[in-house]
Amino acid sequence: MEKLKDFSQIVAQAARGELVFPTSVNAALRLQMALADPDCETEDVIRKVLAEPQLAARTVALANAAVFNRSGTPVTSVRAAVQRVGYRNLYTMAAAMVVRQFGARIRDDALRAQADQLWRHTAHVAALAHVIGRKLTATDPDTALFAGIVHEAGGFYLLSRADDIPGLLDDPAEWMGAAQEIIAREMMRKMHIPEPVSQAIVSLRGATLTPPPLGLRDTLLIAKRLAPVRSPLAGQDSPSLQGFVDDNALLDQILLESADEAASMSAALLV
Repeated sequence: MEKLKDFSQIVAQAARGELVFPTSVNAALRLQMALADPDCETEDVIRKVLAEPQLAARTVALANAAVFNRSGTPVTSVRAAVQRVGYRNLYTMAAAMVVRQFGARIRDDALRAQADQLWRHTAHVAALAHVIGRKLTATDPDTALFAGIVHEAGGFYLLSRADDIPGLLDDPAEWMGAAQEIIAREMMRKMHIPEPVSQAIVSLRGATLTPPPLGLRDTLLIAKRLAPVRSPLAGQDSPSLQGFVDDNALLDQILLESADEAASMSAALLV
């Protein structure tokens, strides 16, 4: 009963727009917003990235991933990396930093393991979404990459709260459905996620797939189903999604042709 009361309070906070982020997350969020400023000068962007070693490392790694390194020539500097991946994908790297900060502050070993698994799932989903968006669902691949990075932000938030409220997530049935959607919507708002991306993310749970797959939501659904690491917070896949993915020759061919690209991109996100 006490656990249900705690969860109800979290949902009520989300409904009122009162989710509280820890200091480390707010700092990462401020950096993300600064990098999104169209008036931000290139030199200022470079300084901001250099001030965050993890962001700098991931940006260079992403720039050297197969999808961005068509020439095969590696870059070794942040400046060259930013020029290669562009500001949109740099913003995505900053969003990844925001999401990962929730897991970084978790003290409980079991919850930290779940957060680590959730991030590995996220990285694979983002990389696969980039490929699927470009080759299958007529979706802007950079938008798909960004959506993949932030689509489990609500899950990371709940894991971080469970660190303060033991047993909060012991029974997933208590927080799925409408409650999770309320939390996810508020997370999208707090992170300033564009409405089309936010709408695709909050509509994932319980969604069905009607072939042919089109748009961002279908891209994420397929990427989540194909990710080699499953989300620890995942529910059941819909029969329509399983039916589309199983024994799909076109999808199998796309994945085969893009295997190196997806692997190098997910590896860059996991740096």
